Amino acid sequence: MKILPSLLTHCLVALLCFSLSACSSHSTKKTALQQAAQQAASDSQDEEISMSEPEETAQEELDALNEPGAWEYGINQTYSLEKLGIDPAKYDFPITVNKQVLYYMGLFQGKQRNYFTYWLARSSMYRPHIEAELKKAGLPLDLVFLAMIESGFNPSAYSPAKACGLWQFIEGTGSRYGLRIDPWVDERREPEKATRAAIRYLSSLYAQFGDWYLAVAAYNAGEGKIDNAMKTFNAKDFWEVASSEGIFMETKRYVPKLIAAIIIARNPEKYGFTDISYKKPLEYETINIPGGVNLEAVASTANTSVKELRTLNNELRKSQTPPKQKEYTLRIPVGTKDLVASNLSKLRPMPTVEFATHTVKKGETLASVCNMYNISKTTLLKANNLKTAQLAQGLRLKIPTAAKYVLPKDGQQPDERLAAGKGIPKTKGKQLAQHTVKNGETLDTIAKQYKVSVQDIKQWNKISGTTTLKKGQQIALQLEQPAAVPVGSTAPNTIANTVAKIATELKQTAQVPTLDAGKKRNVASAAPVPTPVSATAPQIKIASKQPAAAAKKVMPPTWYVVKNGDTLATIARKFQASPQNIRDWNKLGNSTVQAGNKLIVKKG
Repeated sequence: MKILPSLLTHCLVALLCFSLSACSSHSTKKTALQQAAQQAASDSQDEEISMSEPEETAQEELDALNEPGAWEYGINQTYSLEKLGIDPAKYDFPITVNKQVLYYMGLFQGKQRNYFTYWLARSSMYRPHIEAELKKAGLPLDLVFLAMIESGFNPSAYSPAKACGLWQFIEGTGSRYGLRIDPWVDERREPEKATRAAIRYLSSLYAQFGDWYLAVAAYNAGEGKIDNAMKTFNAKDFWEVASSEGIFMETKRYVPKLIAAIIIARNPEKYGFTDISYKKPLEYETINIPGGVNLEAVASTANTSVKELRTLNNELRKSQTPPKQKEYTLRIPVGTKDLVASNLSKLRPMPTVEFATHTVKKGETLASVCNMYNISKTTLLKANNLKTAQLAQGLRLKIPTAAKYVLPKDGQQPDERLAAGKGIPKTKGKQLAQHTVKNGETLDTIAKQYKVSVQDIKQWNKISGTTTLKKGQQIALQLEQPAAVPVGSTAPNTIANTVAKIATELKQTAQVPTLDAGKKRNVASAAPVPTPVSATAPQIKIASKQPAAAAKKVMPPTWYVVKNGDTLATIARKFQASPQNIRDWNKLGNSTVQAGNKLIVKKG
């Protein structure tokens, strides 16, 4: 690491001394950020988001800058760029260095070195495109580092103020500058579109204020806030505004933090950053596919993964293209366009239904939610066991979205292909199934649930060691026939019937390939087996089917919703059965039932 000029070093030592006193507030701020990110993730079930890294230490920085004597304003308090070894000709953003800029230069080289190193490494993924767009718009190329102090060049970053993406747009500003934000797509997370929106916004702010310090301060606080502060305190430049009470400390720190980031990021080796492993820019090609197609289906056509498609299409909030659109332009790995195009027509639906989660917001109605997801009111009511159209704010709704699609090999059924991909051979007398991992589940709990060994699960899924399972991970299973379907999962015939019904109601039948005629006859002739639904129950996909003759011998079951005062004994008497029958039908571990529970019962 190169030694800074003596004046700069002296200033930094003093500044870092008082900055250390603020460490106690860091953990509280980080917890709040984690809670905000977790809440955002729960609102959009499939969405992958993370905390905005530059905000993780925000409170510490604010406390340091609030220390007595820590803040200086105006041109008179600046240091000589020549003495500091800084050549302003190397930058196209105005460079001023005062105590606040020195503070951030020291922070980036010291306590936040790991952060800054990672931001630099990640910057190379987006800088070429951002700088090209800035040049096209005639703006300073150094503004590329505004994305660094906003998100750390993380397109999935989320802040407690609900700002999102590379450029940390809040929803209102993002929409105002042309970004689509709805339950299916959030273009604040799409680097190229968000960059163009940020450039339009910055251009507007510079046109209004005629000064880049004021313009970027307004990007942080809003143009109205800066304009009012200038008028109220008769301020002519950013430093005069910063010396007033007209803006918050978060905005006061914004400009010096950006200047420090620009100085170091344009000359990283000079300031000791010589060990950067720069990441490669994302490369892709595009293809138009129908709306409502699951990314797992596209991944199977291109021999790629859902994770890679999610990375290339970060704006998608779920692993599915928006169902209301006739076509959606999807980014796919380079060299796979012809493969995807040729395989799309071969996709076949799996017998299962995907569910998303929607948290009801203030003012939303049943009609508005149905319109948002392109489903009927009946479908939404039935999926959530609702008897009224009134929705309470904060209510979490299950939204049936679409069937999954796979690409079968020649002569192979879709479920067989999916299980085979997990390494499970088709064995006589066995049923192939898949389990979707829920929060907190382990190999041990799954093994006990399906009455198989942990070692078998590891072998079937090529898992080694003490691998930690992730929520949403698919676990392939090989079960004894007839399969023991756990409470909350879906039996084979139920799944097929549900898929057909949902596909019709979502009006997706014409957009995606359907089951062949023979399979439709099997589905139609099979008696539906209703299955209880619980929030924690696993979802599995069964590959084999019960023989038609066996299905005919089973008395058609029905649902019973437990009422206040009901016991297993009283319910059993109503249906001329025994309490043990009901426990067996519903796989209940004890005789306790609560009002609102749904039970399978068989008449007579």
